Amino acid sequence: MAVIVPAAGVGRRVGGRVPKQFRRVGGRPLLLAALRPFVRHPAVGTIVVAAPAAHLARARRVLARLRRRRPTLVVAGGATRQESVWRALAAVPADAALVLVHDAARPFVTRALVDAVLAAARAHGAAVCGLPVTDTVKRVRDGVVEATVDRAGLWTVQTPQAFRLPLLREAHEKARREGVEATDDSALVERLGVPVRVVPGRAENVKITTREDLRRARRARLP
Repeated sequence: MAVIVPAAGVGRRVGGRVPKQFRRVGGRPLLLAALRPFVRHPAVGTIVVAAPAAHLARARRVLARLRRRRPTLVVAGGATRQESVWRALAAVPADAALVLVHDAARPFVTRALVDAVLAAARAHGAAVCGLPVTDTVKRVRDGVVEATVDRAGLWTVQTPQAFRLPLLREAHEKARREGVEATDDSALVERLGVPVRVVPGRAENVKITTREDLRRARRARLP
């Protein structure tokens, strides 16, 4: 199995001069914290990180210690998350049966969650983790409520997400041909008409997006 980590964003909402994936959480760079369960996982063969083109050397220094445990490659990411995953896919060994995609900004993923997503992907070809929506959802335009959306069947989706390698490559190739952009990889796989299984995620598996998210993460304990 291979792991792809899109980590090419600059994290403007977090602020500061240092891209958020290099900011420290739990005594280590956020990128390293997010990779911990994968480096330790016996099924993981290769890790591919798509880093900002201007920070490739920095990313390789941060990840240097991981190479003693797992083959770890750093490639230049693109302008979008989707482009970064596409570039990382080119570096995934052809014999990898499954590829798992995980956000560099999610440091609270657990081994149990990784195992659950992998098991579903092995059985069904594509799997994500997520949580049912519990808040009331409204569609808003220009500061005014247009409608209240029925939340039945609505889930918020997290990473990791896992796919059979040929399936994910086909999904990205089709999206590139048709000029389609999506916010996650499962949306591209869905466009192929392939069912994507959902397993329960974790409320703690948050994505670090804002400065306050970073402050909370620094106060929390990593799994």
